[in-house]
Amino acid sequence: MGKLIGRATLSLALLAASCQPKRPPPPRLLFGGLPVSGDLGFAQAKGFKSCFNEDAMHVRCRQHDVMFLGQGPFEAAVDLLGGYGQSGFDQLTLWHASDNDEVYKILVSLAKAGWRYCYTGDGDRGDQAIFTHQGKQVRISMDISYWATRRLRVIPNWNKSGLSEHCIADKSLLRFGPDVARAAGE
Repeated sequence: MGKLIGRATLSLALLAASCQPKRPPPPRLLFGGLPVSGDLGFAQAKGFKSCFNEDAMHVRCRQHDVMFLGQGPFEAAVDLLGGYGQSGFDQLTLWHASDNDEVYKILVSLAKAGWRYCYTGDGDRGDQAIFTHQGKQVRISMDISYWATRRLRVIPNWNKSGLSEHCIADKSLLRFGPDVARAAGE
């Protein structure tokens, strides 16, 4: 019986090791002074030192009190692939710990700086406001419909995962309320 348990344990360990991702980390990219893609060492060098395993395949590194585009402070995280983060990260996530409306200030800053935006979804769930700017290496996506914490993600343009082809252009930030539209100069 002991040999059987030993073999089963060894088999599980080998299976887990073979499930680890094999891709190299993506290229290092900064935007607004924060890491958007790269490896674990890059994230930690930029202050994302509070790291923990979410599960056997992912590591999350966080930083508190982050300023972004002159707004904040926010919570920030990068999610690395691999049990040791060896395959790196390909986006930055920001949120406010206690006020979901604080991330709107970033959208106002983007709109004032000439970023274009469109909306995904049908107003029920999973909707995103996606901001793009010609010549920038990233797009910024914010949760519109949400059940918990509203997050804002900074995503390298080369990362096409989660990119919707159904993004409807809009000429107004009124969807976020009159105060947001007024602050953006609309």
